[in-house]
Amino acid sequence: MAEISNNNTGLSGEYFVAAELYRRGWSVGMTIGNAKAVDLFAEKDNRKIAIQVKSIYKKKNVGWPIMKTCIKDDCLYIFVNLNADKMESPDYYICTSTEVKNNMKQYSTRGIITLSALNQEQFKGNWKKLELTKDLHANFI
Repeated sequence: MAEISNNNTGLSGEYFVAAELYRRGWSVGMTIGNAKAVDLFAEKDNRKIAIQVKSIYKKKNVGWPIMKTCIKDDCLYIFVNLNADKMESPDYYICTSTEVKNNMKQYSTRGIITLSALNQEQFKGNWKKLELTKDLHANFI
């Protein structure tokens, strides 16, 4: 199976997350790359959340590149493994910005949050975290 481009991997993840949010009763606005560091805005019951989506094509990718200096405190992060190499449903890992900072590895020129760090019950498929999260409106909204 041919791999898709990085841009399409990112967009695929955003659309999958938006679909899951709609399925769970959220209203969703997609920025389609037009808002720096925010991919989706979600609203439900007068609660608003800014969401950053990070996607990988398959488990073999090991993890998601991310720089600690780019993590926004007022965003929720959803990491997506598209599982496209197996053509299985995507896996979602939902984290607060603090959880991202605590679970990532930062090197001098790059950072990564690994699949093994997020493959835990508190992250994997934990959509309830959205209901428990206070309003997260990015300062730039």
